[in-house]
Amino acid sequence: MASVGFAVGLGNIWRFPYVVGENGGSAFVLIYLLFAFGIGVPLVMSEWTIGRRGSGAASASGSVREVARQSGVSIAWGNVGSIAVLAVFMLMLFYTVVAGWTMDYLVRAASGAFQGITAERSAAMFDSLMASPLRLGFWHTVVVLLTVYINSRGLKAGIEKAVNVLMPALFVSLLLMVAYAGFVGDIGAAVEFLLTPDFSRVTANTMLMALGQAFFSIGIAMAVMITYGSYLDRQMSIPRNAFIVVSADTLVALLAGFAIFPLVFAHQLAPDSGTGLVFQTLPIAFGELPGGQIFSSIFFLLLIAAAVTSCIGNFAPVVAWTEERFSISHARAACVAGFLMWFLGLGAVFSFNLLADFHPLSFIDRFQGMTIYDSLDYVMSNVLLPVGAFLTSIFVGWFASNDAIREEMGLADGLAYKLWRILIRYIVPVAVAIIFIANFVG
Repeated sequence: MASVGFAVGLGNIWRFPYVVGENGGSAFVLIYLLFAFGIGVPLVMSEWTIGRRGSGAASASGSVREVARQSGVSIAWGNVGSIAVLAVFMLMLFYTVVAGWTMDYLVRAASGAFQGITAERSAAMFDSLMASPLRLGFWHTVVVLLTVYINSRGLKAGIEKAVNVLMPALFVSLLLMVAYAGFVGDIGAAVEFLLTPDFSRVTANTMLMALGQAFFSIGIAMAVMITYGSYLDRQMSIPRNAFIVVSADTLVALLAGFAIFPLVFAHQLAPDSGTGLVFQTLPIAFGELPGGQIFSSIFFLLLIAAAVTSCIGNFAPVVAWTEERFSISHARAACVAGFLMWFLGLGAVFSFNLLADFHPLSFIDRFQGMTIYDSLDYVMSNVLLPVGAFLTSIFVGWFASNDAIREEMGLADGLAYKLWRILIRYIVPVAVAIIFIANFVG
């Protein structure tokens, strides 16, 4: 449940619908599904296996080092875990800011601010939030404090208790939204958009975005699955649970599409309106619909649940690394890492206002015009996650002990294990490398 809570987040409900809208609808969805199950499942299995096999270690990097030691190869492979911890820490520097948007919009929805709202007023509402360092900073602080408090209580008393409440609430809210959108929206247009593929719109960028969305949504190469793997009971089936997590993550993403696009099409709004789809386009739809105030509140409550479950999951490996690196208590590690995350995260907050014209990596052509927020997102999504996934597949497929991995997974040397081994040794690294290189060549 903790792993599902981590995987199911803003990547499914905020990011997935607008990425689908920008990349051709159902053709993108099919490619995403291929990557989610063909690459996501084998990598989740690999990361859990590393975590459980090296469960004596506190952090993801420590777990990889321990598996490397058991396999008789260089413990320098532990740097793969360090890359993953760095990636998830960079993610948290801007993820907490976006999570804060959902809290601000819940207050607006509950107060009836969307009633009769026009496109101009909706855009102005979002722009006013982005222009206010105090409001963004306040909500960023709230998210960080909540994340630190839950993580400081540990996996059992903190994270698991939180997700056992938040995840059922998220699914119920999402199903309510799908039923509402199907009743008042254009469900036929949404079905056609999401389920009727048009491969003429597929480009190399579509493939890259689908792979990036799979990594971002499932949480591959973010050290979280390795960290959670260290808590897995020996009786738990790694393959079965990997399919459950990826299936639940994918189901939420698709349900989010069916909750959003019927409303978008019913009001002739643009499905490819980017990051503004949820925060600028949907308020217009809610403002014109019966019961809009109630259901917009439910929708943004849903977003908050998704955001918080992912935040506490993302933060777990950072706390574990801090605890191991500085030999301090778990609670103190959460506070130290949380303060650093809050302080550095202010850079992402100010990217939308005070530092909007500051481009820290502008001396590199590819980063021309990118703010701190944009640069964090790009490096994390397009560099660290693919590199981490590639190195993880190489380590598990070629260097880790074959017998130890098979024993940890609980698979006999049969068809299932051979299929996983082919995927992790050949298909996953080649696919990730090709798309990664194509992105930079392009």
